Amino acid sequence: MSEREIDPQKAVDFIRDHGAKLAYAKATRIYLEEFRKSKKALLMKQSSETAVNAQERDAYSHPEYQQLLNDLRAAVEAEEALKWHMVAAEARIEVWRSQEASNRAEYRATI
Repeated sequence: MSEREIDPQKAVDFIRDHGAKLAYAKATRIYLEEFRKSKKALLMKQSSETAVNAQERDAYSHPEYQQLLNDLRAAVEAEEALKWHMVAAEARIEVWRSQEASNRAEYRATI
């Protein structure tokens, strides 16, 4: 196989093998986005401040909230990486289809 040839089966296999990983990565990201709201509320409740804006300040600056944001960043990164690998695999299949169509047209033109 030349370096220009594309193995569509490898691309399909990649999509099949990584679909569940992408789903898990997306679920993790969505969970963390939603949990962020709960974490803020819990941290505000723990605050010794009585003013809501001071409680909010305490919650946003709390190390647990900062860690949650770091975890969310990692989850988004993992999801996006998998998503773009999937898009690339789909693109390889489309390029292969186009090449095959061109090959068929070329074959018909030479008969």
